Amino acid sequence: MTPADQPEHDELLARLRAADPAADLSPADPGRTARLLEDAMTHDVETHADQDTPVRKRSPLAWLVAAAAVLVIAGVGAFAFLGGDDPAVPTAKEPPPSVMTLSARPPSTAKCMVVSPAVLQQQEVAFDGTVSSISDGLVTLDVSHWYLGGDADQVTVQAPPADLQALVLAADFKVGQRYLVSATGGSVTVCGFTAPYSAELAAMYDEAFGA
Repeated sequence: MTPADQPEHDELLARLRAADPAADLSPADPGRTARLLEDAMTHDVETHADQDTPVRKRSPLAWLVAAAAVLVIAGVGAFAFLGGDDPAVPTAKEPPPSVMTLSARPPSTAKCMVVSPAVLQQQEVAFDGTVSSISDGLVTLDVSHWYLGGDADQVTVQAPPADLQALVLAADFKVGQRYLVSATGGSVTVCGFTAPYSAELAAMYDEAFGA
């Protein structure tokens, strides 16, 4: 404290003594009193938040909003995981195979001609195929290559049971076996022109109709 502040200090001290309810008591040590007074005047009052103040509880509405947000986020995640593309468009069914129908010639005692490319060239139908089924009155072949006269996926040979049986025996038709087949006038040609596949017969077909 500077000398200039002394009068103000003395005046303040006098006022405190006048208002002191313990004025009748023996006066305190002036030095100690001055120090206490100066400490009181220069002390900064700090305020502290009450640590015991309870935290405000969330209302039920707040919990509902939070739960709804969680559900929305989960739904978006599932949508992204499963994919948002449109359902696959069902593919159209494959069309049924095209079919050519031939017949079996009635049994004949006529003499057979020798198989040759020149005679094969007289045929109207020629193909390479595999027998897929043999049933009463019907032989079905799946065509793998057309030489002449068609473009169907399958060829069926229909005939009365007796005629068909004669054809089956003549051509040695068996399910699952590969054949070279020729026909003219809508009927299958036998006498070796229609027979199980062999390199020799295939060479004749290639020469007659082109490879």
